Amino acid sequence: MEENKEVVKNESEVVENKEVTQESSNNNSVVEEAMKVEVPDDGTERSVQEEIDNRNKEKLNEAFNKISELEDKLIRKDAEMVNYRKRKEEEVNKMLKFCHEDMIKDILPIMDNFERAIVEDENKELSEAEKNYRNGIKMIYSHLANVLEKFDVKPIDGSNKPFDPVYHNAIMLEKREGVKPGMVIEVLQKGYLLKDKVIRTAMVRVSE
Repeated sequence: MEENKEVVKNESEVVENKEVTQESSNNNSVVEEAMKVEVPDDGTERSVQEEIDNRNKEKLNEAFNKISELEDKLIRKDAEMVNYRKRKEEEVNKMLKFCHEDMIKDILPIMDNFERAIVEDENKELSEAEKNYRNGIKMIYSHLANVLEKFDVKPIDGSNKPFDPVYHNAIMLEKREGVKPGMVIEVLQKGYLLKDKVIRTAMVRVSE
């Protein structure tokens, strides 16, 4: 009886060993199959490592392309920022350069009135008191003109000059012998420049 048990035990061990051997063989086959990759287009086979290397290269190329794209964007952003700063600096400089323009335009009619008053008084017989009064007006006018000059405000030189629509506004035409057409023969109201900018054109009479 004991011998039969021993025989059964041995047979069981043999069966188990066969199963282990068969399982090991199957596993080896799976590993061997996994180490090979079939390429459907041409039927060639590449190793798993080659496939991994190729995929890594693709990812690396994608990463390089992405980096190049980001670098280009960064360069463009830097250029845009530099241009923006330049534009803002130009705007600020222009604003500072002509910041008094509106105030000066309001003062110009006052200058006109002083000039009219002075011209009218010069054509009249005045008493001593009236002359002193006129001299006072001249002093105020001269002082105001000096203040404007400090702000780079200058009258436009128009008399006996060719008519220029940039600086002149022709409101009257007149034939005058000895004067060729298109010449400024009289300035009716002064024009002014603020630095290099025309802030008011001169009202003039032009020969035809």
